[in-house]
Amino acid sequence: MAEIVLEGIQSTVDVGEKTVVGLGVADIGEAMQRFDLYDYVTFITMLLLSVLVGSYFGFVKTSENTQDYLMGGRNMKILPVAVSLLASFISGISLLGIPTEIYVYGIQYMYILMGMCLMAVVFQYVYLPVFHNLNLTSTYEYHERRFDKRVRLFGSILFTFGIITWLPLVIYVPALAFNQVTGVNVHYTTPAVCIICIFYTSMGGLKAVVWTDVIQTIIMFGAMILVVVKGTLDAGGLTNVWQRNWDSDRIEGPNFDLDPSSRHTVWSLVIGGFFYFLQTAAVNQNMVQRYLSLSSIRAATISLWLFICGMIITVAICSYAGMVIYAMYHKCDPLTTMLAKEKDQLLPLLVMETIGDYPGLPGIFVAGIFSAALSSLSTGLNSMAAVVIEDFYKPFATKPLTEKQSYHLMKLTVLTVGAVCVGLVVIVEKLGTVLQLTMSLGAIASGPSLGIFTMGILLPWANATGALTGGVSGLIFMSWLCLRAQAAIASGDLTFPEKSVTTEGCHYHFVPKQSSALLDIHFDPTLNATDITHTDERFMLYRLSYLWYCMIGAFVTIAIGLIVSFCTTPNNPQDVDPCLIAPLVRKLIKPRKYPNQPLDTIIYAYGNDSVSIITLNLIIDNY
Repeated sequence: MAEIVLEGIQSTVDVGEKTVVGLGVADIGEAMQRFDLYDYVTFITMLLLSVLVGSYFGFVKTSENTQDYLMGGRNMKILPVAVSLLASFISGISLLGIPTEIYVYGIQYMYILMGMCLMAVVFQYVYLPVFHNLNLTSTYEYHERRFDKRVRLFGSILFTFGIITWLPLVIYVPALAFNQVTGVNVHYTTPAVCIICIFYTSMGGLKAVVWTDVIQTIIMFGAMILVVVKGTLDAGGLTNVWQRNWDSDRIEGPNFDLDPSSRHTVWSLVIGGFFYFLQTAAVNQNMVQRYLSLSSIRAATISLWLFICGMIITVAICSYAGMVIYAMYHKCDPLTTMLAKEKDQLLPLLVMETIGDYPGLPGIFVAGIFSAALSSLSTGLNSMAAVVIEDFYKPFATKPLTEKQSYHLMKLTVLTVGAVCVGLVVIVEKLGTVLQLTMSLGAIASGPSLGIFTMGILLPWANATGALTGGVSGLIFMSWLCLRAQAAIASGDLTFPEKSVTTEGCHYHFVPKQSSALLDIHFDPTLNATDITHTDERFMLYRLSYLWYCMIGAFVTIAIGLIVSFCTTPNNPQDVDPCLIAPLVRKLIKPRKYPNQPLDTIIYAYGNDSVSIITLNLIIDNY
């Protein structure tokens, strides 16, 4: 048997009766794992910066009380908060998931930006004025003021469930990138990095989270810009990137298909995306806690629109990164050859292909991915601390906590939730592409949560019983829908057509990856396996695009909530505190002529002085 040795690397590949010795995909993968001393120094420096910030706010400029720890004293600056909002929302899921989305499915996802802008307008005029004027610490305190303690507790439980399902994804994604460039097992990486995040989050509170977010965002954007610029040059320039994506139909106009089972259409992206962003980027505790850390509603509004501008730029950069990946691998798909074992390892693969030979630069990229993840993780942990102390303890406590006890409880919360999320990473590995997975599983809790908030703010007739019943019904329905759909995807019963790829230009040997859908047919290497869609027709509901999930959950919650409210005793809109209703709805509610109008027709003169005087004058006039 002849042997061919290339640069000290050899591989044996069995092709039927002959054995060919040459460069194989495993050899290519190992050769690209060039994470050297300079890269480790760069990566560790980023982690140390986060530790230093946390130590500064934990030991030097310490929080004076619980409000200072959780809300930054409500006097934070606009720009750091806007950057923190962006860093909290843009996790490693987005940095790796969006390029993968563009590579696999095309640029259709970018039209979701229209839904994001629509969300900002609605949030500014409907939800934000209510939250900011109430001076809340936990967003779910609104539920108790508008409904009762039961609804507040239920809303907090929904948030906790959402955090527990989201943070393991946030942790797993950067570990996956680290694995691609170093070969280090994800289960070694996740605990080590999480310990650092838990440390600075528990020590420094919101101020540490915000300022580490600023540092991490700078690293994150620097890394992404570095990769796309170098990738564009290596692909032959912007013209080549555009032309190769155009030829493969990855660049396409809006899909106006009315079929709700189509994965991405302009309707699902704009309308469904609007509801998704309204929950995750507007009424969610993670985000509202930052808006409320600002001193005025004007400052909060400015931060909102700075956040939206940052989101547009980020999505554009990440989407272009997906185009660059295809331009680089347009003749040799790394997913088919298994050079990238997971779809979300495509961007790290591009990094090692383009800047892997430059000492320290891969370290900057990995630091950027971990920066995005750490900012989201620290945000989630800090928000959970607020929810635990404000919603799970204070409403049921027989005696108030001392400041020292509050600190211990908040830090214990951060430690516990962080440990649980690290443990759940094992499950995340089995569930598929992270971008769709995040939005799908998140809808289980986010749909009902958005429905309850919307009922409270826009529908004054809804009562506490209706809100709670609607929320529970929405949670049950969405759990059934989302989990069944994910099970169908994981088992191969539900797949989606992907853009065409080829391996005709590969210069190394590989065994083509086969999907479960192809196990019973003859394998054709020119066939894109993911073009075969197998769906159990008995479960048509599961074919709905994942972008509709949050909207469906909200509508189910609202519909059942209103039905139950009207079947029991609906609120009289005039009895609801105007501060709890959106300004535009508040204007439509006709105020009472008198402060109180009971059924016995007796008019009680109480309230502020002017109302009492008016009431007294009317009584005198009657005589």
